[in-house]
Amino acid sequence: MSEAPIPTADITVDGTGLLCMTLLLRLRKPIEAAEPGTVVHVVAADPAAPLDLPAGCHMVGHDYLGPTPGDQPVYALRLATDTRPTRSDAPWHGAP
Repeated sequence: MSEAPIPTADITVDGTGLLCMTLLLRLRKPIEAAEPGTVVHVVAADPAAPLDLPAGCHMVGHDYLGPTPGDQPVYALRLATDTRPTRSDAPWHGAP
């Protein structure tokens, strides 16, 4: 049984050269007005990205789709309808 292919991006966020904490902050703005179901590709060279991005998606409620094929480290996620709020200054923490 093969995995479904990663869908093409509706939004691409370039996090080249950013640590995941900074990337999560940068990711907020482009996705805040996006509709549920939007596919986001995140360019992230930080070695922690394969762990931090799925964890961030799980915490908020988005669907982590996995790495995309290619030479560049790109990860895909699909925005969900009912997400959990996080702190605006620290999106890796839930909002009070």
